[in-house]
Amino acid sequence: MSGRLKKNIFISGLLVAFITFFMALLVSLGSEALVRAVNSVLVAFSLLLVIIFLGIFFDIIGTAVTAAELPPFNARAAKKISGAKQGVKLIHNADIVANFCNDVIGDIAGTLSGAIGAGIVVSLHRQFTISDLALASAMMTSLIAALTVGGKAMGKKLAVNQADKIIFKVAQAVAWLEQLSGLELFKNRK
Repeated sequence: MSGRLKKNIFISGLLVAFITFFMALLVSLGSEALVRAVNSVLVAFSLLLVIIFLGIFFDIIGTAVTAAELPPFNARAAKKISGAKQGVKLIHNADIVANFCNDVIGDIAGTLSGAIGAGIVVSLHRQFTISDLALASAMMTSLIAALTVGGKAMGKKLAVNQADKIIFKVAQAVAWLEQLSGLELFKNRK
Protein backbone atom coordinates (compact mmCIF):
# COMPACT_ATOMS: atom_id res chain seq x y z
CA MET A 1 0.00 0.00 0.00
CA SER A 2 1.39 3.36 -0.98
CA GLY A 3 2.10 6.13 1.51
CA ARG A 4 -0.52 8.38 -0.10
CA LEU A 5 -3.22 5.68 0.13
CA LYS A 6 -2.38 5.08 3.79
CA LYS A 7 -2.60 8.81 4.46
CA ASN A 8 -5.99 9.04 2.67
CA ILE A 9 -7.36 6.09 4.65
CA PHE A 10 -6.13 7.64 7.89
CA ILE A 11 -7.64 11.04 7.07
CA SER A 12 -10.93 9.42 6.03
CA GLY A 13 -11.04 7.50 9.29
CA LEU A 14 -10.38 10.64 11.33
CA LEU A 15 -13.03 12.56 9.41
CA VAL A 16 -15.63 9.83 10.02
CA ALA A 17 -14.69 9.70 13.72
CA PHE A 18 -14.99 13.49 14.01
CA ILE A 19 -18.38 13.62 12.28
CA THR A 20 -19.63 10.65 14.31
CA PHE A 21 -18.59 12.29 17.58
CA PHE A 22 -20.56 15.45 16.89
CA MET A 23 -23.57 13.67 15.43
CA ALA A 24 -23.73 11.34 18.44
CA LEU A 25 -23.32 14.26 20.82
CA LEU A 26 -26.12 16.26 19.22
CA VAL A 27 -28.52 13.32 18.93
CA SER A 28 -27.71 12.11 22.44
CA LEU A 29 -28.24 15.52 24.02
CA GLY A 30 -31.46 15.99 22.06
CA SER A 31 -32.94 12.61 22.92
CA GLU A 32 -31.90 12.87 26.58
CA ALA A 33 -33.45 16.33 26.83
CA LEU A 34 -36.64 14.99 25.25
CA VAL A 35 -36.82 12.04 27.65
CA ARG A 36 -36.22 14.32 30.66
CA ALA A 37 -38.70 16.96 29.50
CA VAL A 38 -41.48 14.47 28.92
CA ASN A 39 -40.66 12.34 31.99
CA SER A 40 -42.85 9.52 30.70
CA VAL A 41 -41.75 5.92 30.40
CA LEU A 42 -44.17 5.42 27.51
CA VAL A 43 -42.67 8.32 25.53
CA ALA A 44 -39.13 7.18 26.37
CA PHE A 45 -39.97 3.66 25.23
CA SER A 46 -41.50 5.05 22.01
CA LEU A 47 -38.32 7.06 21.40
CA LEU A 48 -36.29 3.91 22.04
CA LEU A 49 -38.28 2.02 19.40
CA VAL A 50 -37.87 4.89 16.91
CA ILE A 51 -34.09 4.90 17.43
CA ILE A 52 -33.89 1.11 17.03
CA PHE A 53 -36.01 1.35 13.88
CA LEU A 54 -33.77 4.10 12.45
CA GLY A 55 -30.71 1.92 13.07
CA ILE A 56 -32.38 -0.96 11.23
CA PHE A 57 -33.59 1.32 8.41
CA PHE A 58 -30.11 2.72 7.77
CA ASP A 59 -28.59 -0.77 8.02
CA ILE A 60 -30.93 -1.84 5.21
CA ILE A 61 -29.77 1.08 3.06
CA GLY A 62 -26.09 0.37 3.82
CA THR A 63 -26.47 -3.28 2.91
CA ALA A 64 -28.59 -2.61 -0.18
CA VAL A 65 -26.11 -0.13 -1.64
CA THR A 66 -23.37 -2.78 -1.58
CA ALA A 67 -25.66 -5.32 -3.28
CA ALA A 68 -27.26 -3.02 -5.88
CA GLU A 69 -26.42 -3.49 -9.55
CA LEU A 70 -25.13 -0.51 -11.53
CA PRO A 71 -26.46 -1.32 -15.06
CA PRO A 72 -30.17 -0.70 -14.29
CA PHE A 73 -29.27 2.69 -12.82
CA ASN A 74 -27.12 3.59 -15.82
CA ALA A 75 -30.05 2.70 -18.10
CA ARG A 76 -32.45 4.85 -16.08
CA ALA A 77 -29.93 7.71 -16.00
CA ALA A 78 -29.64 7.55 -19.79
CA LYS A 79 -33.43 7.98 -19.94
CA LYS A 80 -33.16 10.94 -17.53
CA ILE A 81 -35.38 9.25 -14.90
CA SER A 82 -35.46 11.23 -11.68
CA GLY A 83 -33.18 9.71 -9.05
CA ALA A 84 -31.23 7.50 -11.45
CA LYS A 85 -28.17 9.78 -11.49
CA GLN A 86 -28.18 9.82 -7.68
CA GLY A 87 -28.49 6.03 -7.67
CA VAL A 88 -25.38 5.76 -9.84
CA LYS A 89 -23.50 8.03 -7.44
CA LEU A 90 -24.70 6.06 -4.40
CA ILE A 91 -23.52 2.77 -5.93
CA HIS A 92 -20.20 4.26 -7.08
CA ASN A 93 -19.66 5.42 -3.49
CA ALA A 94 -21.06 2.30 -1.86
CA ASP A 95 -18.16 2.06 0.60
CA ILE A 96 -18.82 5.56 1.95
CA VAL A 97 -22.61 5.14 1.99
CA ALA A 98 -22.39 1.73 3.70
CA ASN A 99 -19.91 3.05 6.26
CA PHE A 100 -22.14 6.01 7.08
CA CYS A 101 -25.39 4.02 7.20
CA ASN A 102 -24.18 0.82 8.86
CA ASP A 103 -21.41 2.10 11.08
CA VAL A 104 -21.97 5.77 11.87
CA ILE A 105 -25.76 5.74 12.13
CA GLY A 106 -25.84 2.14 13.38
CA ASP A 107 -23.36 2.76 16.19
CA ILE A 108 -25.04 6.00 17.22
CA ALA A 109 -28.42 4.23 17.29
CA GLY A 110 -26.94 1.39 19.34
CA THR A 111 -25.34 3.72 21.86
CA LEU A 112 -28.45 5.87 22.19
CA SER A 113 -30.76 2.91 22.54
CA GLY A 114 -28.60 1.60 25.39
CA ALA A 115 -28.62 4.98 27.13
CA ILE A 116 -32.37 5.41 26.74
CA GLY A 117 -32.92 1.83 27.90
CA ALA A 118 -30.91 2.57 31.05
CA GLY A 119 -32.97 5.72 31.59
CA ILE A 120 -36.18 3.71 31.25
CA VAL A 121 -34.99 1.19 33.84
CA VAL A 122 -34.10 3.98 36.27
CA SER A 123 -37.52 5.61 35.73
CA LEU A 124 -39.30 2.31 36.25
CA HIS A 125 -37.23 1.71 39.39
CA ARG A 126 -38.31 5.10 40.79
CA GLN A 127 -41.98 4.61 39.91
CA PHE A 128 -42.42 0.98 40.90
CA THR A 129 -39.47 0.36 43.25
CA ILE A 130 -38.16 -2.61 41.29
CA SER A 131 -36.40 -4.90 43.74
CA ASP A 132 -33.77 -6.32 41.38
CA LEU A 133 -32.32 -3.45 39.37
CA ALA A 134 -29.61 -5.66 37.86
CA LEU A 135 -32.21 -8.07 36.49
CA ALA A 136 -34.31 -5.19 35.09
CA SER A 137 -31.21 -3.74 33.40
CA ALA A 138 -30.31 -7.13 31.95
CA MET A 139 -33.86 -7.58 30.65
CA MET A 140 -33.82 -4.14 29.00
CA THR A 141 -30.41 -4.78 27.42
CA SER A 142 -31.63 -8.15 26.14
CA LEU A 143 -34.81 -6.61 24.71
CA ILE A 144 -32.85 -3.89 22.92
CA ALA A 145 -30.34 -6.43 21.55
CA ALA A 146 -33.10 -8.78 20.38
CA LEU A 147 -35.04 -6.04 18.61
CA THR A 148 -31.91 -4.58 17.00
CA VAL A 149 -30.28 -7.83 15.89
CA GLY A 150 -33.55 -9.46 14.84
CA GLY A 151 -34.60 -6.37 12.91
CA LYS A 152 -31.24 -6.11 11.19
CA ALA A 153 -31.33 -9.81 10.27
CA MET A 154 -34.71 -9.37 8.57
CA GLY A 155 -33.53 -6.11 7.04
CA LYS A 156 -30.38 -7.61 5.55
CA LYS A 157 -32.38 -10.33 3.79
CA LEU A 158 -34.72 -7.69 2.40
CA ALA A 159 -31.78 -5.44 1.43
CA VAL A 160 -29.98 -8.17 -0.50
CA ASN A 161 -33.13 -9.41 -2.28
CA GLN A 162 -34.53 -5.95 -3.08
CA ALA A 163 -31.29 -3.93 -3.36
CA ASP A 164 -32.05 -2.14 -6.64
CA LYS A 165 -35.59 -1.16 -5.56
CA ILE A 166 -34.40 0.09 -2.18
CA ILE A 167 -31.53 2.13 -3.60
CA PHE A 168 -33.77 3.59 -6.30
CA LYS A 169 -36.22 4.78 -3.61
CA VAL A 170 -33.30 6.23 -1.61
CA ALA A 171 -31.92 7.84 -4.77
CA GLN A 172 -35.31 9.41 -5.51
CA ALA A 173 -35.38 10.82 -1.96
CA VAL A 174 -31.83 12.14 -2.43
CA ALA A 175 -32.84 13.72 -5.75
CA TRP A 176 -35.80 15.41 -4.05
CA LEU A 177 -33.57 16.69 -1.22
CA GLU A 178 -30.97 17.92 -3.70
CA GLN A 179 -33.64 19.78 -5.65
CA LEU A 180 -35.09 21.23 -2.45
CA SER A 181 -31.75 22.29 -0.94
CA GLY A 182 -29.76 23.09 -4.06
CA LEU A 183 -26.91 20.95 -2.70
CA GLU A 184 -25.56 17.89 -4.48
CA LEU A 185 -24.56 14.68 -2.71
CA PHE A 186 -21.14 13.44 -3.87
CA LYS A 187 -20.74 16.50 -6.08
CA ASN A 188 -17.04 16.01 -6.82
CA ARG A 189 -17.04 12.24 -6.61
CA LYS A 190 -17.45 9.45 -9.13
